[in-house]
Amino acid sequence: MTPRSVRDDQDAEDLDVEEVLALVNENPKGGPTPAPRHRADAPQDRAGHHTAHHRATAWPEARAIAARAGRGPGTRRPPVQAPLDTALGLTLAAPLTALTDLPSFDTSAMDGWAVAGPGPWDVRETGVLAGHAEPESLADGEAVRIATGARIPLDTTAVLRSEHGHSDDKGRLHADRELQHGQDIRPRGQECRSGDQLLPVGTLVTPAVLGLAAAAGYDAVTAVPRPRAEVLILGDELLTEGLPHDGLIRDALGPMLPPWLRALGAEVTTVRRLGDDAEALYKALAYSEADLIVTTGGTAFGPVDHVHPTLRRLDAELLVDGVKVRPGHPMLLARIKANQHLVGLPGNPLAAVSGLLTLAEPLLRTLAARPAPEPYTLPLRDAAHGHPHDTRLVPVVLRGDGAVPLHYNGPAMLRGMAAADALAVVPPGGIRAGEEAELLDLPWASSGIGVCFT
Repeated sequence: MTPRSVRDDQDAEDLDVEEVLALVNENPKGGPTPAPRHRADAPQDRAGHHTAHHRATAWPEARAIAARAGRGPGTRRPPVQAPLDTALGLTLAAPLTALTDLPSFDTSAMDGWAVAGPGPWDVRETGVLAGHAEPESLADGEAVRIATGARIPLDTTAVLRSEHGHSDDKGRLHADRELQHGQDIRPRGQECRSGDQLLPVGTLVTPAVLGLAAAAGYDAVTAVPRPRAEVLILGDELLTEGLPHDGLIRDALGPMLPPWLRALGAEVTTVRRLGDDAEALYKALAYSEADLIVTTGGTAFGPVDHVHPTLRRLDAELLVDGVKVRPGHPMLLARIKANQHLVGLPGNPLAAVSGLLTLAEPLLRTLAARPAPEPYTLPLRDAAHGHPHDTRLVPVVLRGDGAVPLHYNGPAMLRGMAAADALAVVPPGGIRAGEEAELLDLPWASSGIGVCFT
């Protein structure tokens, strides 16, 4: 079926898996109109600030732009053959088709006896175990001990469970209840036949998918590769160890961002600390081969905020320059090359989390061809104060059928975030106690599939 959002002049067959999924996951009614795109050298006001900076993008629109940014022609990446032990969290780029019948031979579903004909039965001395060659066929009136998963002897009528049979004083086996023909036998091909499609393109590889693939004969699956992400930590004031001192503070984002990006499906290739060095930032961006570059801080217009000038120097295209969200207003999204994007996060820790979930998560989701999570709401147990004009993201814990907003939710604070299960999306003006709020799950607080911390 052609997604409703596919243009009339573009057949669904011409799209790769990443584009198809991205289109399907867009708002079927068309979604918000993208904000006007502008170069990083957009006109400036008298203070030297970009006028576009003052036209921040609405939060839902910013997320939609980030999701669409990952499906341009330059972002297409060939599928990979991912060994099963590395495929968790990837998306299938080819259907999973059975390479064998499942089961591939008639097997016993229970420990007990394979019996032939009506009882009582004479029992063979040597039993049948799983993993052994095909046993000798049974004659009527004969039984043999059999283990779960073992091959069924030819001419077997049924499997009598261990707890449903007994032996008389002559060693003959009797059934303690009526036995149906074929009982507790898993016939060959019961689950699937060789060539059957088990899972379609676009399926998220979960632990159960790995098990099914292995059972169906696979050593590797064809999947969309993980997007490669590079993290650049900016700021001369950051310490990597010890206590804050002399105006220096500990870097909270260096330890937090790489595992968070991995949980969102990225392969983090590099984490570099550049300080407030404009030339080092330029070289890092100019020579990066990552699909996504994430920077921390430097997105405003202060004397050492080098992200905007560096993007102008690279002739990058700003897709989002500021978002109407608190915390995290000065975040940005830029296209440096056709196949490379930059997400500029604010330097404050909770503001950076806001930028991750607003811009990095939708972009990575599209690049990895993951399906969009289903939106959901819960009533807030307590009121959540809103900004007069912007969306607010507030850490919450889930309690039964409601969500409780957490304190310590300022832009520089992580205390509330560290205890949170989700973020509540609070529209301008706020939400009263008992009213429903949209929730953004954290990757490790929901399915856990995306969590790859190593």
